[in-house]
Amino acid sequence: MRALTFLFTCCLSLGAVAAPSDPPKPNILIIFTDDQGYADLGCTGSTKNKTPRMDQLAREGTRFTSFYAQSVCGPSRSALLTGRYPTRSKGWGMPASEITWAERIKTVGYQTACIGKWDVSNRKPIIERMPLAQGFDYYFGPLGANDRGQVTFHENNEKAGGTSEMGSLLRLYTDKAIDYLQSKRDQSKPFVLYLAHTMMHTIIDASSKFKGKSAGSLYGDVVEEFDHETGRLLDVLDELGLRKNTLVIYTSDNGPWNQPAYYERKKGHPKGSVFWGDAGPLRDGKGSCYEAGYRVPCIVRWPGQVPANKVSDAIFATIDFMPTFARLTGFSVPDDRVIDGEDQTELLLGKRTKGRDNFLFLNNAVRQGQWKYLRAEHKVPGYALDRKRERVEELYDLESDLGEKNNLAAKYPGKVSELKKLMERLGKGE
Repeated sequence: MRALTFLFTCCLSLGAVAAPSDPPKPNILIIFTDDQGYADLGCTGSTKNKTPRMDQLAREGTRFTSFYAQSVCGPSRSALLTGRYPTRSKGWGMPASEITWAERIKTVGYQTACIGKWDVSNRKPIIERMPLAQGFDYYFGPLGANDRGQVTFHENNEKAGGTSEMGSLLRLYTDKAIDYLQSKRDQSKPFVLYLAHTMMHTIIDASSKFKGKSAGSLYGDVVEEFDHETGRLLDVLDELGLRKNTLVIYTSDNGPWNQPAYYERKKGHPKGSVFWGDAGPLRDGKGSCYEAGYRVPCIVRWPGQVPANKVSDAIFATIDFMPTFARLTGFSVPDDRVIDGEDQTELLLGKRTKGRDNFLFLNNAVRQGQWKYLRAEHKVPGYALDRKRERVEELYDLESDLGEKNNLAAKYPGKVSELKKLMERLGKGE
Protein backbone atom coordinates (compact mmCIF):
# COMPACT_ATOMS: atom_id res chain seq x y z
CA MET A 1 0.00 0.00 0.00
CA ARG A 2 2.82 2.39 0.86
CA ALA A 3 4.49 1.63 -2.47
CA LEU A 4 1.30 2.49 -4.37
CA THR A 5 0.87 5.72 -2.41
CA PHE A 6 4.47 6.71 -3.11
CA LEU A 7 4.10 5.98 -6.84
CA PHE A 8 0.91 8.07 -7.08
CA THR A 9 2.61 10.97 -5.24
CA CYS A 10 5.54 10.86 -7.65
CA CYS A 11 3.18 10.94 -10.62
CA LEU A 12 1.41 13.99 -9.20
CA SER A 13 4.71 15.79 -8.70
CA LEU A 14 5.49 15.40 -12.39
CA GLY A 15 2.24 17.04 -13.51
CA ALA A 16 -1.18 16.03 -14.72
CA VAL A 17 -1.90 12.30 -14.47
CA ALA A 18 -3.09 10.89 -17.78
CA ALA A 19 -6.35 8.99 -17.88
CA PRO A 20 -6.05 5.19 -18.33
CA SER A 21 -7.48 5.44 -21.87
CA ASP A 22 -5.02 8.09 -23.01
CA PRO A 23 -2.54 7.09 -25.77
CA PRO A 24 1.21 6.86 -25.12
CA LYS A 25 3.11 10.14 -24.87
CA PRO A 26 3.85 11.36 -28.41
CA ASN A 27 6.71 13.28 -29.91
CA ILE A 28 5.36 16.62 -31.16
CA LEU A 29 6.30 18.41 -34.39
CA ILE A 30 4.76 21.84 -34.99
CA ILE A 31 5.19 23.26 -38.50
CA PHE A 32 4.23 26.94 -38.38
CA THR A 33 4.18 29.10 -41.52
CA ASP A 34 3.99 32.89 -41.74
CA ASP A 35 1.16 34.84 -43.42
CA GLN A 36 -0.05 31.83 -45.38
CA GLY A 37 -3.47 32.04 -46.99
CA TYR A 38 -6.38 29.87 -45.88
CA ALA A 39 -6.78 28.47 -49.42
CA ASP A 40 -3.14 28.19 -50.53
CA LEU A 41 -2.98 24.38 -50.52
CA GLY A 42 -4.67 21.94 -52.83
CA CYS A 43 -6.45 20.34 -49.89
CA THR A 44 -7.78 23.74 -48.76
CA GLY A 45 -9.02 24.82 -52.18
CA SER A 46 -6.14 26.01 -54.36
CA THR A 47 -6.43 25.18 -58.05
CA LYS A 48 -3.07 26.78 -58.92
CA ASN A 49 -0.60 25.59 -56.32
CA LYS A 50 0.55 21.97 -56.45
CA THR A 51 0.94 20.71 -52.89
CA PRO A 52 1.01 16.89 -53.04
CA ARG A 53 2.76 16.40 -49.71
CA MET A 54 0.41 18.64 -47.74
CA ASP A 55 -2.56 17.07 -49.50
CA GLN A 56 -1.20 13.65 -48.48
CA LEU A 57 -0.78 14.88 -44.89
CA ALA A 58 -4.44 15.93 -44.89
CA ARG A 59 -5.48 12.46 -46.09
CA GLU A 60 -3.39 10.89 -43.34
CA GLY A 61 -4.84 13.10 -40.60
CA THR A 62 -7.61 15.52 -39.72
CA ARG A 63 -8.00 18.92 -41.36
CA PHE A 64 -9.56 21.57 -39.14
CA THR A 65 -11.49 24.26 -40.99
CA SER A 66 -12.40 26.47 -38.01
CA PHE A 67 -8.91 26.75 -36.56
CA TYR A 68 -7.81 30.10 -35.13
CA ALA A 69 -4.44 31.70 -34.52
CA GLN A 70 -4.11 35.47 -33.97
CA SER A 71 -4.20 38.22 -36.59
CA VAL A 72 -0.53 39.27 -36.56
CA CYS A 73 2.92 37.70 -36.06
CA GLY A 74 4.25 38.32 -32.52
CA PRO A 75 0.87 38.06 -30.77
CA SER A 76 0.23 34.81 -32.61
CA ARG A 77 3.46 33.30 -31.34
CA SER A 78 3.06 34.35 -27.72
CA ALA A 79 -0.49 32.94 -27.75
CA LEU A 80 0.71 29.63 -29.19
CA LEU A 81 3.51 29.31 -26.64
CA THR A 82 1.56 30.27 -23.52
CA GLY A 83 -2.07 29.29 -24.12
CA ARG A 84 -3.05 32.90 -23.34
CA TYR A 85 -4.64 35.61 -25.45
CA PRO A 86 -2.06 38.27 -26.45
CA THR A 87 -3.61 40.87 -24.14
CA ARG A 88 -2.18 38.67 -21.40
CA SER A 89 0.91 37.16 -23.06
CA LYS A 90 1.93 40.54 -24.59
CA GLY A 91 2.83 39.47 -28.14
CA TRP A 92 6.14 40.81 -29.43
CA GLY A 93 6.89 42.03 -25.90
CA MET A 94 6.25 38.70 -24.15
CA PRO A 95 7.91 39.08 -20.73
CA ALA A 96 10.28 36.54 -19.22
CA SER A 97 7.66 35.83 -16.56
CA GLU A 98 5.37 34.14 -19.09
CA ILE A 99 5.38 30.32 -18.86
CA THR A 100 5.49 28.35 -22.12
CA TRP A 101 4.48 24.77 -22.78
CA ALA A 102 8.16 24.18 -23.63
CA GLU A 103 9.06 24.98 -20.02
CA ARG A 104 6.34 22.77 -18.64
CA ILE A 105 6.90 19.80 -20.94
CA LYS A 106 10.53 19.52 -19.83
CA THR A 107 9.29 18.64 -16.34
CA VAL A 108 8.00 15.33 -17.72
CA GLY A 109 11.18 14.34 -19.53
CA TYR A 110 10.81 15.93 -22.95
CA GLN A 111 13.60 17.61 -24.93
CA THR A 112 12.70 20.73 -26.85
CA ALA A 113 13.93 22.55 -29.94
CA CYS A 114 12.86 25.72 -31.74
CA ILE A 115 13.98 26.45 -35.30
CA GLY A 116 12.98 29.56 -37.22
CA LYS A 117 11.27 32.83 -36.44
CA TRP A 118 10.97 33.62 -32.69
CA ASP A 119 9.41 37.12 -32.66
CA VAL A 120 8.44 37.47 -28.99
CA SER A 121 11.52 39.25 -27.60
CA ASN A 122 10.88 42.52 -29.45
CA ARG A 123 13.16 41.14 -32.19
CA LYS A 124 16.16 41.78 -29.94
CA PRO A 125 18.71 39.45 -28.29
CA ILE A 126 17.28 39.85 -24.78
CA ILE A 127 18.66 36.68 -23.21
CA GLU A 128 15.95 36.17 -20.58
CA ARG A 129 13.27 36.35 -23.29
CA MET A 130 14.99 34.23 -25.94
CA PRO A 131 14.15 30.55 -26.59
CA LEU A 132 16.66 28.97 -24.20
CA ALA A 133 15.22 30.96 -21.31
CA GLN A 134 11.67 30.09 -22.38
CA GLY A 135 12.01 26.32 -22.25
CA PHE A 136 13.87 25.29 -25.40
CA ASP A 137 17.06 23.22 -25.23
CA TYR A 138 18.15 24.21 -28.73
CA TYR A 139 17.44 27.17 -30.98
CA PHE A 140 18.42 28.27 -34.47
CA GLY A 141 16.82 31.11 -36.38
CA PRO A 142 16.13 34.86 -36.57
CA LEU A 143 14.61 36.67 -33.61
CA GLY A 144 12.33 38.66 -35.90
CA ALA A 145 10.96 39.01 -39.41
CA ASN A 146 12.55 39.62 -42.82
CA ASP A 147 10.88 42.97 -43.52
CA ARG A 148 14.03 44.44 -45.08
CA GLY A 149 14.96 41.36 -47.05
CA GLN A 150 17.54 40.07 -44.61
CA VAL A 151 17.68 38.02 -41.43
CA THR A 152 20.25 37.63 -38.66
CA PHE A 153 20.51 34.20 -37.10
CA HIS A 154 21.13 33.09 -33.55
CA GLU A 155 22.15 29.59 -32.57
CA ASN A 156 21.16 29.19 -28.97
CA ASN A 157 22.17 32.56 -27.47
CA GLU A 158 25.00 33.39 -29.89
CA LYS A 159 24.90 35.23 -33.21
CA ALA A 160 25.29 32.81 -36.11
CA GLY A 161 25.55 34.97 -39.23
CA GLY A 162 22.71 35.96 -41.49
CA THR A 163 21.55 36.12 -45.08
CA SER A 164 19.77 38.30 -47.62
CA GLU A 165 18.96 35.22 -49.74
CA MET A 166 15.34 34.76 -48.78
CA GLY A 167 15.00 31.88 -51.22
CA SER A 168 17.38 29.84 -49.07
CA LEU A 169 15.35 29.90 -45.85
CA LEU A 170 12.84 27.11 -46.42
CA ARG A 171 15.58 24.59 -47.11
CA LEU A 172 17.89 25.96 -44.43
CA TYR A 173 15.30 25.65 -41.65
CA THR A 174 14.30 22.20 -42.89
CA ASP A 175 17.95 21.10 -42.94
CA LYS A 176 18.34 22.34 -39.36
CA ALA A 177 15.20 20.47 -38.32
CA ILE A 178 16.44 17.29 -39.99
CA ASP A 179 19.85 17.68 -38.36
CA TYR A 180 18.17 18.03 -34.99
CA LEU A 181 16.20 14.82 -35.50
CA GLN A 182 19.17 12.88 -36.84
CA SER A 183 22.04 14.21 -34.72
CA LYS A 184 21.17 16.56 -31.88
CA ARG A 185 18.32 14.95 -29.95
CA ASP A 186 18.67 12.32 -27.24
CA GLN A 187 17.02 9.28 -28.79
CA SER A 188 16.06 7.96 -25.36
CA LYS A 189 13.69 10.87 -24.73
CA PRO A 190 10.55 12.17 -26.43
CA PHE A 191 10.87 15.54 -28.18
CA VAL A 192 9.01 18.65 -29.21
CA LEU A 193 10.26 20.39 -32.36
CA TYR A 194 8.73 23.79 -33.11
CA LEU A 195 9.61 24.78 -36.70
CA ALA A 196 8.51 28.35 -37.41
CA HIS A 197 9.16 29.31 -41.04
CA THR A 198 9.87 32.85 -42.22
CA MET A 199 8.01 32.22 -45.47
CA MET A 200 5.51 33.37 -46.72
CA HIS A 201 6.20 36.71 -45.00
CA THR A 202 6.67 39.93 -47.00
CA ILE A 203 10.05 39.67 -48.84
CA ILE A 204 9.29 36.26 -50.29
CA ASP A 205 11.55 34.26 -52.57
CA ALA A 206 12.08 30.72 -53.74
CA SER A 207 15.22 28.76 -54.58
CA SER A 208 16.29 28.30 -58.20
CA LYS A 209 14.81 24.79 -58.20
CA PHE A 210 11.29 26.20 -57.69
CA LYS A 211 11.45 29.76 -58.95
CA GLY A 212 9.24 30.33 -61.97
CA LYS A 213 7.89 26.79 -61.89
CA SER A 214 4.40 27.21 -60.42
CA ALA A 215 1.18 28.57 -61.93
CA GLY A 216 0.86 30.95 -58.99
CA SER A 217 3.73 33.38 -59.70
CA LEU A 218 6.48 33.79 -57.10
CA TYR A 219 4.12 33.27 -54.17
CA GLY A 220 3.02 29.97 -55.68
CA ASP A 221 6.67 29.00 -56.14
CA VAL A 222 7.21 29.56 -52.40
CA VAL A 223 4.12 27.53 -51.46
CA GLU A 224 5.27 24.65 -53.64
CA GLU A 225 8.78 24.76 -52.20
CA PHE A 226 7.32 24.74 -48.69
CA ASP A 227 5.34 21.65 -49.68
CA HIS A 228 8.48 19.93 -50.94
CA GLU A 229 10.57 20.81 -47.88
CA THR A 230 7.84 19.68 -45.52
CA GLY A 231 7.77 16.40 -47.41
CA ARG A 232 11.52 16.01 -46.86
CA LEU A 233 11.06 16.50 -43.13
CA LEU A 234 8.17 14.03 -42.94
CA ASP A 235 10.25 11.48 -44.87
CA VAL A 236 12.97 11.73 -42.22
CA LEU A 237 10.40 10.97 -39.52
CA ASP A 238 9.64 7.79 -41.45
CA GLU A 239 13.32 6.91 -41.96
CA LEU A 240 13.99 7.28 -38.24
CA GLY A 241 10.98 5.19 -37.26
CA LEU A 242 9.27 8.20 -35.65
CA ARG A 243 6.13 8.39 -37.76
CA LYS A 244 3.86 6.22 -35.62
CA ASN A 245 4.30 8.13 -32.39
CA THR A 246 4.79 11.70 -33.60
CA LEU A 247 1.93 14.19 -33.43
CA VAL A 248 2.41 16.48 -36.45
CA ILE A 249 0.63 19.84 -36.39
CA TYR A 250 0.74 22.16 -39.39
CA THR A 251 -0.76 25.63 -39.23
CA SER A 252 0.01 29.32 -39.82
CA ASP A 253 0.36 32.42 -37.66
CA ASN A 254 -2.35 34.57 -39.29
CA GLY A 255 -4.13 35.23 -42.54
CA PRO A 256 -2.56 36.51 -45.77
CA TRP A 257 -1.01 39.96 -45.95
CA ASN A 258 -3.22 41.23 -48.76
CA GLN A 259 -3.36 45.04 -48.58
CA PRO A 260 -2.33 46.49 -51.98
CA ALA A 261 -1.63 50.02 -50.70
CA TYR A 262 0.74 48.66 -48.07
CA TYR A 263 2.53 46.61 -50.71
CA GLU A 264 3.09 49.73 -52.80
CA ARG A 265 4.81 51.46 -49.86
CA LYS A 266 7.09 48.55 -48.97
CA LYS A 267 10.61 48.34 -50.38
CA GLY A 268 12.85 45.46 -51.28
CA HIS A 269 10.40 43.03 -52.84
CA PRO A 270 11.59 40.93 -55.79
CA LYS A 271 10.47 42.45 -59.09
CA GLY A 272 6.93 41.48 -59.95
CA SER A 273 6.38 39.90 -56.54
CA VAL A 274 3.06 39.89 -54.75
CA PHE A 275 3.59 38.44 -51.31
CA TRP A 276 0.14 37.35 -50.21
CA GLY A 277 -1.87 34.20 -50.46
CA ASP A 278 -5.45 33.22 -51.07
CA ALA A 279 -8.01 33.79 -48.30
CA GLY A 280 -10.52 31.64 -50.16
CA PRO A 281 -14.09 32.31 -48.98
CA LEU A 282 -12.96 34.38 -46.00
CA ARG A 283 -13.21 38.16 -45.70
CA ASP A 284 -10.12 40.40 -45.44
CA GLY A 285 -6.69 39.18 -44.28
CA LYS A 286 -3.84 39.71 -41.85
CA GLY A 287 -4.54 42.21 -39.07
CA SER A 288 -8.31 42.08 -39.46
CA CYS A 289 -11.03 41.01 -37.03
CA TYR A 290 -12.85 39.37 -39.94
CA GLU A 291 -12.31 35.65 -40.45
CA ALA A 292 -9.33 35.85 -42.81
CA GLY A 293 -7.29 37.64 -40.15
CA TYR A 294 -7.52 34.82 -37.60
CA ARG A 295 -8.80 31.66 -39.29
CA VAL A 296 -5.89 29.66 -40.71
CA PRO A 297 -5.30 26.25 -42.27
CA CYS A 298 -4.58 23.40 -39.84
CA ILE A 299 -3.77 19.72 -40.36
CA VAL A 300 -3.04 17.27 -37.55
CA ARG A 301 -1.61 13.77 -38.05
CA TRP A 302 -0.89 11.03 -35.52
CA PRO A 303 -1.21 7.59 -37.11
CA GLY A 304 -3.61 5.32 -35.30
CA GLN A 305 -4.67 8.07 -32.89
CA VAL A 306 -5.93 11.09 -34.85
CA PRO A 307 -8.57 10.01 -37.40
CA ALA A 308 -7.33 9.90 -40.98
CA ASN A 309 -8.95 11.54 -44.01
CA LYS A 310 -11.29 13.58 -41.83
CA VAL A 311 -12.44 17.22 -41.99
CA SER A 312 -13.64 18.90 -38.80
CA ASP A 313 -15.34 22.28 -38.45
CA ALA A 314 -14.99 22.27 -34.66
CA ILE A 315 -13.61 25.48 -33.17
CA PHE A 316 -9.97 24.87 -32.21
CA ALA A 317 -7.09 27.31 -31.68
CA THR A 318 -3.35 27.65 -31.04
CA ILE A 319 -4.13 28.77 -27.47
CA ASP A 320 -5.40 25.22 -26.93
CA PHE A 321 -1.94 23.70 -27.41
CA MET A 322 -0.85 24.33 -23.79
CA PRO A 323 -3.65 22.35 -22.06
CA THR A 324 -3.83 19.75 -24.85
CA PHE A 325 -0.10 19.02 -24.65
CA ALA A 326 -0.48 18.87 -20.86
CA ARG A 327 -3.07 16.12 -21.16
CA LEU A 328 -1.12 14.19 -23.79
CA THR A 329 2.24 14.30 -22.02
CA GLY A 330 1.37 14.57 -18.34
CA PHE A 331 2.60 18.01 -17.31
CA SER A 332 0.62 20.46 -15.21
CA VAL A 333 -0.77 23.69 -16.64
CA PRO A 334 0.27 26.85 -14.74
CA ASP A 335 -2.34 27.61 -12.08
CA ASP A 336 -1.18 31.10 -11.08
CA ARG A 337 -2.54 32.89 -14.17
CA VAL A 338 -5.41 32.86 -16.63
CA ILE A 339 -5.04 30.15 -19.28
CA ASP A 340 -7.41 30.80 -22.17
CA GLY A 341 -6.76 27.52 -23.95
CA GLU A 342 -8.89 24.41 -23.55
CA ASP A 343 -7.89 20.76 -23.63
CA GLN A 344 -8.79 19.44 -27.10
CA THR A 345 -7.40 15.92 -26.71
CA GLU A 346 -10.80 14.26 -27.16
CA LEU A 347 -11.41 16.32 -30.30
CA LEU A 348 -8.02 15.39 -31.77
CA LEU A 349 -8.51 11.71 -31.06
CA GLY A 350 -11.94 11.71 -32.66
CA LYS A 351 -13.71 10.92 -29.38
CA ARG A 352 -15.90 14.01 -29.69
CA THR A 353 -16.90 16.33 -32.51
CA LYS A 354 -17.26 19.56 -30.53
CA GLY A 355 -14.38 21.94 -29.93
CA ARG A 356 -14.32 25.29 -28.15
CA ASP A 357 -17.59 27.03 -27.32
CA ASN A 358 -16.16 30.44 -28.21
CA PHE A 359 -13.13 32.40 -29.38
CA LEU A 360 -12.14 36.00 -28.71
CA PHE A 361 -10.80 38.19 -31.51
CA LEU A 362 -8.62 40.74 -29.77
CA ASN A 363 -9.45 43.62 -32.10
CA ASN A 364 -13.02 43.57 -30.82
CA ALA A 365 -14.92 40.53 -32.04
CA VAL A 366 -16.09 37.24 -30.55
CA ARG A 367 -17.39 33.95 -31.91
CA GLN A 368 -19.80 31.62 -30.13
CA GLY A 369 -20.84 28.58 -32.12
CA GLN A 370 -22.23 29.74 -35.46
CA TRP A 371 -22.47 33.39 -34.38
CA LYS A 372 -19.85 36.11 -34.61
CA TYR A 373 -20.19 39.63 -33.23
CA LEU A 374 -17.97 42.63 -34.09
CA ARG A 375 -17.95 45.94 -32.24
CA ALA A 376 -18.64 49.14 -34.11
CA GLU A 377 -14.98 50.19 -33.89
CA HIS A 378 -11.78 48.24 -33.93
CA LYS A 379 -8.09 48.98 -34.06
CA VAL A 380 -6.12 47.11 -36.70
CA PRO A 381 -2.71 47.55 -38.35
CA GLY A 382 -2.64 49.51 -41.61
CA TYR A 383 -2.33 46.39 -43.72
CA ALA A 384 -5.88 45.18 -43.01
CA LEU A 385 -8.09 45.66 -46.06
CA ASP A 386 -11.15 46.69 -44.05
CA ARG A 387 -9.28 49.03 -41.72
CA LYS A 388 -11.91 51.73 -42.39
CA ARG A 389 -14.99 49.71 -41.46
CA GLU A 390 -18.30 51.45 -41.11
CA ARG A 391 -18.88 52.27 -37.45
CA VAL A 392 -21.74 49.87 -36.93
CA GLU A 393 -22.10 46.73 -34.87
CA GLU A 394 -21.99 43.54 -36.92
CA LEU A 395 -23.41 40.07 -36.40
CA TYR A 396 -22.85 37.15 -38.76
CA ASP A 397 -24.08 33.59 -38.97
CA LEU A 398 -20.88 31.83 -40.06
CA GLU A 399 -22.69 28.61 -40.91
CA SER A 400 -24.63 30.29 -43.72
CA ASP A 401 -22.38 33.32 -44.33
CA LEU A 402 -18.71 32.39 -44.01
CA GLY A 403 -17.71 35.46 -46.03
CA GLU A 404 -19.34 37.81 -43.47
CA LYS A 405 -21.43 39.67 -46.02
CA ASN A 406 -24.89 39.78 -44.42
CA ASN A 407 -24.95 41.83 -41.19
CA LEU A 408 -27.72 40.47 -38.94
CA ALA A 409 -27.19 42.80 -35.95
CA ALA A 410 -30.45 44.69 -36.46
CA LYS A 411 -32.41 41.45 -36.86
CA TYR A 412 -31.08 39.77 -33.70
CA PRO A 413 -30.49 42.46 -31.02
CA GLY A 414 -30.76 39.85 -28.25
CA LYS A 415 -27.87 37.85 -29.69
CA VAL A 416 -25.83 41.06 -30.04
CA SER A 417 -26.38 41.87 -26.36
CA GLU A 418 -25.49 38.30 -25.33
CA LEU A 419 -22.24 38.29 -27.30
CA LYS A 420 -21.20 41.72 -26.05
CA LYS A 421 -21.43 40.41 -22.49
CA LEU A 422 -19.52 37.26 -23.48
CA MET A 423 -16.75 39.38 -24.99
CA GLU A 424 -16.38 41.33 -21.77
CA ARG A 425 -16.20 38.15 -19.68
CA LEU A 426 -13.62 36.53 -21.92
CA GLY A 427 -11.53 39.67 -21.93
CA LYS A 428 -11.43 39.54 -18.13
CA GLY A 429 -10.50 35.86 -18.21
CA GLU A 430 -13.79 34.72 -16.66
